[in-house]
Amino acid sequence: MKLQHCYNIEDLRAMARRKLPAPMFHYIDGGADDEWTLQRNTRAFEQYSLLPHYLNDVSSADLRTRVLGCDLSMPLMLSPTGMSRLFHHHKELGVARAAARHGTLYSLSTMATTSLEDIADASSGAKMFQMYIFRDRGLTQELVQRCKQAGYDALCLTVDTPLAGNRERDRRQGMTMPPRLSLKSFLSFATHFDWALHLLLDPDFRLANVAHRVDALRHNAMGVIAYVNSQFDPSITWEDAEWLASQWQGPFVIKGMSSVADARRAVSIGATAAMLSNHGGRQLDGCPAPVETLPAIRAAIGDKLELIVDGGVRRGTHVLKALALGANACSIGRPYLYGLAAGGEAGVDRALTLLRDEIARSLSLLGCRSIAEVGPHCLHELSALAPVLERADA
Repeated sequence: MKLQHCYNIEDLRAMARRKLPAPMFHYIDGGADDEWTLQRNTRAFEQYSLLPHYLNDVSSADLRTRVLGCDLSMPLMLSPTGMSRLFHHHKELGVARAAARHGTLYSLSTMATTSLEDIADASSGAKMFQMYIFRDRGLTQELVQRCKQAGYDALCLTVDTPLAGNRERDRRQGMTMPPRLSLKSFLSFATHFDWALHLLLDPDFRLANVAHRVDALRHNAMGVIAYVNSQFDPSITWEDAEWLASQWQGPFVIKGMSSVADARRAVSIGATAAMLSNHGGRQLDGCPAPVETLPAIRAAIGDKLELIVDGGVRRGTHVLKALALGANACSIGRPYLYGLAAGGEAGVDRALTLLRDEIARSLSLLGCRSIAEVGPHCLHELSALAPVLERADA
């Protein structure tokens, strides 16, 4: 299959599966425990129906929006994802360049295999840096200053990873960082020649932003779960988040929340936005999908936070449903990683093109001319939506 014959994100997923050795594919694709939350993230969109309004002039579709102080070409941004070099040798650089061409925001992870400075040099587009708090607290302050110097637009703190979730697929596949041949994985590596060739040509899988201070991977390969548990600080509190916001003094995002109580606390410590997320179902299995938590959080905090739905988005209609429920934008991780694995930078382009076209087409079919026109009136009245719709009609 060629990229131009991939007509949706599921096609890119199938192509990525063919291109990647099993440990790498399952690292993208898997979740925690029984993967109930992983599946729920996308299925939750099915409980909401879109209600089109016709005989409006929809000869053009304006997808532009403003999020995190940045003007974006569409209400879809790219989530931070770790270690993109595992999936293609274009790694984070290819993703950032593709995001910039599409006029949207790219989020770089602390766990990236490309430095934040190299991303800033390679991309003139909107950029956010995502933080984990390491046991080495001096590293946190250093990263903030480096982001300021490199001109990043926003800073994001992930709060749902005090320790790693139980990712059983990674255990079964023997997933390590950097990749390590074993009896179990040898055949899979050997039968994916292109990936293996680039591994030999460019074996650098360092965590580029932190390896100069926290290089636990220098001498031995380590399971990702073991790395997280050995390096991330499980003692962080809201006081640490407030300190980080004060150090940054710009658009500041809390990523990983699901509850109204946490949203209210985020407002109180100076956050400007929240990414409603459960880490793609990779942490606590059994928690609600981000889109399910959205209506109650929006009702509780009003416009005090920008809300970004991060998880489960596979179609343009999913983005419109989230907007109608009160989101400012959505964010994707797996969809662009499937594209990266399928075809490098061109594969990320394909993923973003598919989703952008779906948003534009569905927006017009919904009877709206712009993103700003999408609201509760665009949703069919289901029982879960009754309070939201009643407020809109009042």
